[in-house]
Amino acid sequence: MNQLDFQGRHAVVTGGAAGLGYAIAERLVQSGGSVTLWDRDASAAQQAALVLGAKAAAVEVDVSDYLSVQAAVKRTVRQSARIDALVNGAGITGPNAKVWDYPLDAWRQVMDVNLNGLFYCCREVAPLMRAQGWGRIVNIASVAGKDGNPNASAYSASKAAVIALTKSLGKELADVDVRVNCVTPAAVRTAIFEQMSPEHIQFMLGKIPMGRFGTPQEVAALVAWLCTEECSFSTGAVFDLSGGRSTY
Repeated sequence: MNQLDFQGRHAVVTGGAAGLGYAIAERLVQSGGSVTLWDRDASAAQQAALVLGAKAAAVEVDVSDYLSVQAAVKRTVRQSARIDALVNGAGITGPNAKVWDYPLDAWRQVMDVNLNGLFYCCREVAPLMRAQGWGRIVNIASVAGKDGNPNASAYSASKAAVIALTKSLGKELADVDVRVNCVTPAAVRTAIFEQMSPEHIQFMLGKIPMGRFGTPQEVAALVAWLCTEECSFSTGAVFDLSGGRSTY
């Protein structure tokens, strides 16, 4: 494992109790930083923080609730003084269905978590980063946001919106040393697969030229680098982790 320099920095990782979020938090701690895990599952977040050790803390937050995000920011700043990096990893897939059959409540829920929740976090944290003159925001999008997966319209649309939001915010913060980027993984085997049908999982695998799913550690390696000072001239950018599926 290459050693990245996140020494003395503090990151907030949403959805940090498990899956990609946990792997990213683990890599940031291994790189010398400290982390606060934001997750709606308070018990899982506390357990994950215990495993990560003294440089990890947990805060219960529902990112789809703006007031909950505001409270989480205040609590985190009280505990850690700064937020140097924000990794927006919280997300859900929603059901697999045709657009004309897609449940309205499920559509709203996917948008509330994947898009609105990410917007709330960026809205609250970006001013803090501007004020301190340094920051890194990394949004977890998806190759589905570039290609559009059939039977996953809400997920695909929400992740396409995350890509566009990243580009907008990156330009808005380009006048200070705050970089905003997103990553677009192809399917990575985590507990989120439990929300998908077996047919949809097989469809995604068939799209990847490497013939395998990504690993959380592979995503974490790129995200951790995007959180460091070495990521200095990339902002509003989209970084693929797709096993060859997406080449544009």
